Amino acid sequence: MTTQHDIIIIGSGLSGLSVAHFLTRVRPEIDVILLEKETRPGGAIQTFTDQGFQAEWGPHGFLDNTPESRELLVDLGLDQQAQRAPLGDFLRFVCHNGRLVPLPQSPQKLLSTPLLSMLQKFRLLGDLWIKPRPGPLTIAAWAAHRFGTGILPLVDAAVTGTFAGDMARLDIDAVMPGVRLLEKENGSILKGLIKKKKKAATERGQLPAMLNFSAGMEQLIAELGKGKKIYPGAEVKGISKKDELWEVSGEGGPYIGRHLILALPVNQAIKLLAPLSPPPVQEIPVARLINVVLGYSARAVVPRGFGYLAPEREKRFTMGAMFTSHMFPGRAPHGSVLLEALVGGRRHPERLNLDDQEIIKQVGADLAELMELPEAPIYAKVLRPAHAIPQMEEDHQALLAWRTAFYKNHQGIAITGFGWDGIGMNDMIKQAKKLAESLLSGEQNKDSDPVVKPVYF
Repeated sequence: MTTQHDIIIIGSGLSGLSVAHFLTRVRPEIDVILLEKETRPGGAIQTFTDQGFQAEWGPHGFLDNTPESRELLVDLGLDQQAQRAPLGDFLRFVCHNGRLVPLPQSPQKLLSTPLLSMLQKFRLLGDLWIKPRPGPLTIAAWAAHRFGTGILPLVDAAVTGTFAGDMARLDIDAVMPGVRLLEKENGSILKGLIKKKKKAATERGQLPAMLNFSAGMEQLIAELGKGKKIYPGAEVKGISKKDELWEVSGEGGPYIGRHLILALPVNQAIKLLAPLSPPPVQEIPVARLINVVLGYSARAVVPRGFGYLAPEREKRFTMGAMFTSHMFPGRAPHGSVLLEALVGGRRHPERLNLDDQEIIKQVGADLAELMELPEAPIYAKVLRPAHAIPQMEEDHQALLAWRTAFYKNHQGIAITGFGWDGIGMNDMIKQAKKLAESLLSGEQNKDSDPVVKPVYF
């Protein structure tokens, strides 16, 4: 039997659940349903537990520096339950010339870090005089122009840690539109940041913390899903509009709604939207990862910190590793430590085809060259997530322009989700609230104003 709903949300990952939360928090009487093709909500967010070890299939946490995310935690009663790993208390390392070197966490430490030569440190100040380059630029080309080529290994590490991507392919305007706007308005990144600091003195000296939960990231999904009308196994085949109503066809359908929200990863959304308006690309590139969960005895000497990242020039098999049991308690049995190592990414998809034992062997050997691991791991598991990380490369700006044009010709529909306006959890929660507010106010969807996102390795 076909029933009509106020709002249909396709996808019950973090984006879809967050939109539903912000809508029903203000208007609990609104009839909102979420259609989910999988048997569980949460999308890429899923926690792994086995033999006392707890790891993540997807995101390992998010920073507490976004108001919308903090607001969501308060609403769910999770703000006091969250486990916090402050960036100011934990070192982050970069693999540099075959050893782990701490990232400088202050301007004073930047002066003494071996990660940059003295000449490369002085070159950073060239940003004050160098004019912005117009046109599309990759992150690598943009960074080299503004700060010199010496900074590229650190930029590479940052891109690896966020996108598992390639700095020579990712588009600076798509990934960091706020930074580009700051550059264009002030003629310099450093000048723009100084001006912003003067306007927001309360932000000085305060590094954020990484958040997770005692039951893992899935605890957030469990709380977000409470009371929501989620239809699992409802894979959507197509969408269409008849008069003023949207019709969604698929398993258990059709579903009829006054408003339709696509809260899906970019490529899934493109396939559903293409029959209504052909997009400029059939799909965007993605990066796939393998997470190698390794437990070691207490004899392992793992540096205190979040973990490390390896720039491509280091030619390591492992992209980086998280020192999970240092960051959050309860992730490993007493007397043991847990590391989570990442393999693959945009540059090395061929490594995903190796069998589990070969991957464990190569990762173990790689880590043993960087830290003191006198014994083989007491636990090893290779996680192969089904979800991939969308890459915001050269076609992404055209895709966003197409979405803007799509809104002008199609009323009552909104598009959000993994990879549209960012890939971080904070990005998705922020967009979810903005979208919910637009629906509640009756306003047409608008593109977000660019903001400057801090970069933390």
